[in-house]
Amino acid sequence: MGQDRDRFSTATRLRLLGEQTAARVYRSQSRRQARRSRLTGRAAFLALVVCTMVVALAYPMRQYVSQRSDIAEQERLAREAAARVERLRDEKARLQDDAYIRQLARRHLHYAMPGETAFTMNDPEAARQRRTDQGGTGLPWYSNVWDGVDRADQENR
Repeated sequence: MGQDRDRFSTATRLRLLGEQTAARVYRSQSRRQARRSRLTGRAAFLALVVCTMVVALAYPMRQYVSQRSDIAEQERLAREAAARVERLRDEKARLQDDAYIRQLARRHLHYAMPGETAFTMNDPEAARQRRTDQGGTGLPWYSNVWDGVDRADQENR
């Protein structure tokens, strides 16, 4: 009977209860680890699939984005060309007008209509400014041409 009494003593009960609890906790942890290892394998496979998809789609996406930017650039150039064509059409239409031609001749060629007296005023500052704007040397255009011919001839000697 000493054993029965020992079997049911409080210390024995607590010890058995602690061992059972420890066994349950150990089993629970091993189940969780088993589930984790299965999930880790699945997660690794999923990560591998995702990486493969990213690598497989990276080049086509880069090409797509590049082509879209090329298309946008070409559309911009087409709009600029269309605007330039429209400006040139307007200029062509203006050049059909005799009054506009006379106006251009007066302004650029210093023409005067019959019966009019034309005056040309020399403003040294304006002439100097015009030459620097045009990148000239200050000499008449024909002097620049002959100087260029002379320089070209001297370089060949």
